[in-house]
Amino acid sequence: MSGYTRRDFMAGTGSALLLAATPGRARAADKVIKLGMSLAMSGPVASIGESVWRGANLYHKLNRGSLPKEVALDVILRDDGGNADNIKRIVQEFIVRERVQLLGGAALSPQAFAVAPLVSQAKTPFVILNASTSRITRESPWFVRTSATLWQTGYTIGEWAPANGYKRTYTLVSDYAAGVDVESAFTSAFTKKGGQIAGSVRAPLTTTDYLPYMENIKPSGADSVFMFVPAGRVGRAVAAFGAAGLKGAGIRLIGTGDIAPDDELLDMGEDVAGLVTAGVYYSGNPLPANVDFVKAWKAEYGAKSVPNYIAAAGWDGMMAIYDLIRATGGDFTSDQAIRFLSTWKTANSPRGPISIDPDTHDIVQSVYISRVELVDGLPTSVSFGKIAGVKDPWKELNPVGAAGK
Repeated sequence: MSGYTRRDFMAGTGSALLLAATPGRARAADKVIKLGMSLAMSGPVASIGESVWRGANLYHKLNRGSLPKEVALDVILRDDGGNADNIKRIVQEFIVRERVQLLGGAALSPQAFAVAPLVSQAKTPFVILNASTSRITRESPWFVRTSATLWQTGYTIGEWAPANGYKRTYTLVSDYAAGVDVESAFTSAFTKKGGQIAGSVRAPLTTTDYLPYMENIKPSGADSVFMFVPAGRVGRAVAAFGAAGLKGAGIRLIGTGDIAPDDELLDMGEDVAGLVTAGVYYSGNPLPANVDFVKAWKAEYGAKSVPNYIAAAGWDGMMAIYDLIRATGGDFTSDQAIRFLSTWKTANSPRGPISIDPDTHDIVQSVYISRVELVDGLPTSVSFGKIAGVKDPWKELNPVGAAGK
């Protein structure tokens, strides 16, 4: 949890409580809205929780004065360590003890699946701020997602690749819900467009050494590798790609924007240059809303710090919650809140115009095709294409009633 002090965050998995980052506590108000956020602030995927929180809390800090004078937002953050059992306990405590009106978080897909029954029973709106398996929003009508689905990006790069010279691809993904989801998305689109899968491997989620997997790829005759590993592990996987001699052999690396987070790119070295991704955010986007976002980010977290796609989802999730409170004056029922959130839209996201599809409770947004290039000697995502208004393809290909959920 770099950058946090004890005043900001009282450590302890499953029981951490944010103090300084809940400005509403220090402000007298007739009405206090409680938002319970459960994120992985420690453990192997702490980088996800920290990025989400930094984006959400930055919006909270900069916009708390925009709420009606008589209303305050009290944000309670607890650390679930990325563990499904932890988030179930925390969400239950939020609902029963804290009596929160709104929930947010879920770094990983298994966590979102774990809390779906609790959220449905309590009828408490939950804003998914990262977990990206497509099926999540069908698990509870009280879910709304402001991040992305892996089918949005995986399917898009799968369609793009065969039309741009990628003919035989080897897939390497982490073996958990999100990895399996994005593998299916890419493979479905890639093969429909005439591409061939040269081989596939699913690495255990706990894997930190990807070299043994990379070393098996060259004999497959693949011209490219489609890769997906969780944030925080990407640098190691890219290093293994280079160490296995794949880049030297002319094999290209492609993936979703998840494997090119702007902050991690800076430390990956030259092996990552040439990586092509389909993602929903890149920090160099010249949109005015993103220029302002990056400027505020650097002022808060340091001139050398850059936001990533996870932070942008946190920012936008908090914006949706703020818009709900501003629109209702803080006086809303759970039903009213979920109706608002499931139809929310804004033209002022750092990602560009975004909206929530009321039929699926999932985000609709642009997908950017980017290549990692060395800019002033540093690996940087440079966008060279955009597909606007992308819905979740999985839900369109698997309508409700066609095959279960």
